[in-house]
Amino acid sequence: MKKYIVSIFSLLLLISCSDDKYERMNVDPKNPSSVPAEYLFSSASKELMDQVTNLNVNTNIFRFVSQYLTSTTYTQEPNYNLTDRNIPGSHFTLLYRNVLIDLKDAEEFAIANDQLLEESEVNARLAQIHVLQVFTWQYLVDTFGNVPYTEALDTENTTPVYDDANAIYEDLINKLIDNNENFGGQGFPGGEDLIYDGNMDKWQKFSNSLLLRLGMRLTESNPELANLAVQTAVSNGLMTSNDDNAIFQYLNSTPNTNPLWEDLVQSGRNDFVAANTIVDYMNDLEDPRRTVYFDDNLEDGYNGGTYGASNSYSANTHIGAEFRDPAHPGILMDYTEVEFLLTEAAARGIAGVNDAESHYENAITASMQYWLGDDVDVDSYLDQDNVAYSDDNWEETVALQFWLAMYDNAFQGWYVWRKFDAPVLNIPSVTENPVPLRFTYPILEQNLNGASYNEAANAIGGDTQQTPLFWDVQ
Repeated sequence: MKKYIVSIFSLLLLISCSDDKYERMNVDPKNPSSVPAEYLFSSASKELMDQVTNLNVNTNIFRFVSQYLTSTTYTQEPNYNLTDRNIPGSHFTLLYRNVLIDLKDAEEFAIANDQLLEESEVNARLAQIHVLQVFTWQYLVDTFGNVPYTEALDTENTTPVYDDANAIYEDLINKLIDNNENFGGQGFPGGEDLIYDGNMDKWQKFSNSLLLRLGMRLTESNPELANLAVQTAVSNGLMTSNDDNAIFQYLNSTPNTNPLWEDLVQSGRNDFVAANTIVDYMNDLEDPRRTVYFDDNLEDGYNGGTYGASNSYSANTHIGAEFRDPAHPGILMDYTEVEFLLTEAAARGIAGVNDAESHYENAITASMQYWLGDDVDVDSYLDQDNVAYSDDNWEETVALQFWLAMYDNAFQGWYVWRKFDAPVLNIPSVTENPVPLRFTYPILEQNLNGASYNEAANAIGGDTQQTPLFWDVQ
């Protein structure tokens, strides 16, 4: 599997420097790399990636929601009980406090110390910050719907209003369109840039690929804005291979290991097995990615645990060894996703994108090569009747393959199901609750920001798991 390896020496300092990162104001004007913005940017990058990646049932259950994994003993989360552990509150707080606040401070430090850098360098650093800000805001909106936005990061305002989700999307799209002009200088250098090691060309592709993601969410709810976003993203340049993937390379030693390793190995617990939902689909297709996604711990092939039930750890397929590696990289966005989004754009006739079949095959090929190497035989997989692209039933076919490919980016797998109403997911066996369309708002918001909470809940049609997001119109 290809991994984008970056130097992350400075990351080793992050945990110990959380209190003194604001004290680095006495900078050497001949040494702009000592500006505190870089530490804030690195810290926010890691916090964001940790939340996207982790499997901790107190903070992130998207691998359950997307039915890639299920549990052995504790069945609340696979049955979509989000309240016992206050999962929405943890997700909400982590993204605002640990990511968006640090990025805001990094932005302010970069601007305040602009005399230390060339204008193009300041603009490039701000462009990197803006990409992660937009990523995080979309992450929040796609989880909850309307969220605090315009007043959210004012620490003196404890009761921020909730902004309309569609309006937030429009603002994020405009930010990324404007962002494209600012990647010409040197941004945060290798060591501080934990995603692309200072490669601004790749940052620009990431920015435009994120713009594509935003635009494709809106194809049914706001087709005019969707068309503008997709057309601009394609024109400005997207990811073109797995070499462009937005990857965060973890380390073999704590505290910078992949959170999956912490929950699957370091914890010493056996709480998770592969869900029968994904195992059954992949078995039917004889999908070669099974050898990486899953462990070969059973003598008779792969057997997924019954989704939502208590499952025997020893009798069901375990998560693959790749995901138990402490240095397993996290994925913010990859070329595979870009090609699936272009497949959908072509199939829907969005922004002049064409040749859906080629984009679809590129997407599957990219996923296969990422996990299995360039020598994998993709053609025989694509030739299967229930894999081959067809204009007649493209949504069902594309949705299944898109969802399979997002196994290690589970939030995007949840998006696929919500957008396409496919593939068919299982009803959890204990509660028989339907798959959530969104997370309910944090209880703390109801208690401390009640007026804004009530207004937001009424605006979206009710604070329930079955209230669809504004772009989920089917």
